[in-house]
Amino acid sequence: MTAAMQTALAGEHAAVWIYGVLGGQTSQSAEPTLYDEVSTAYALHRSRRDQLMRWIRDDAGTPVPADVAYELPNEVRNPSQVRTAARQVENRCTSTYAVLISNTESTRRDWAIRALVDAATREVRLGAKPVAMPGY
Repeated sequence: MTAAMQTALAGEHAAVWIYGVLGGQTSQSAEPTLYDEVSTAYALHRSRRDQLMRWIRDDAGTPVPADVAYELPNEVRNPSQVRTAARQVENRCTSTYAVLISNTESTRRDWAIRALVDAATREVRLGAKPVAMPGY
């Protein structure tokens, strides 16, 4: 279970960093809906990162540290590119949470299911086509 949580944590570290960059490339006045989506996602991924770190520590583990920087999935110079990058982040998160779901139980599994559903929903709101089995 700890390996799956560490992998999810590493993914959340990346999501937080990338959403920070995306927020800096998004205009609240020119693109308020996109700005709100990016801001909400940033806060939510920070919260998930922090929860995963708590659980890993609760299990007597040492949380995997964040990298200094991460590679952006694509250029982010306009709203369309920001949406594309955000969709890719959420797609990666659905895959990570699918693995976590299969490696956890009870409350943690319920939490991972909600995280997967949220990431898949956000991905669709950002323009992705819905898929039958997000994360797989």
